Amino acid sequence: MDSGLADVLSRWREIAPYNQDGDYIFASPEKNGTQPYWPTSGMEDHVRPAARRAGIQKRVSWHTFRHTFGTLVNSEGADVATTQALMRHANASITLDKYVQAVTPAKREAQSRLVQAIPFPNVPTRLTETAATV
Repeated sequence: MDSGLADVLSRWREIAPYNQDGDYIFASPEKNGTQPYWPTSGMEDHVRPAARRAGIQKRVSWHTFRHTFGTLVNSEGADVATTQALMRHANASITLDKYVQAVTPAKREAQSRLVQAIPFPNVPTRLTETAATV
């Protein structure tokens, strides 16, 4: 896992309502933290509305993120073998034929609009910042 992502998740866990060792990182309040959010609820309640706000008309799914991941890893200079390994494909032809697409300025712009439309919460850098804002 990328160290920057690990840092964000660690900071989130500090302020999350369910933050004990046995709790899920993204625990469902309906289950009092004993289960994670269902992937469909995250998609329906957050991701698709953000995509609509960004003007994206196509249907967005978790598989869309998988395609985007493969494309972006490849566009950032990873070789095919690395992209294949990160995506856990049995062979490189699957990676190249199905997942790695050309990255164009129009695609980058659409992705940027989506990211800007997501209302990311302000995740404090320290637990003390949370106490000061509560």
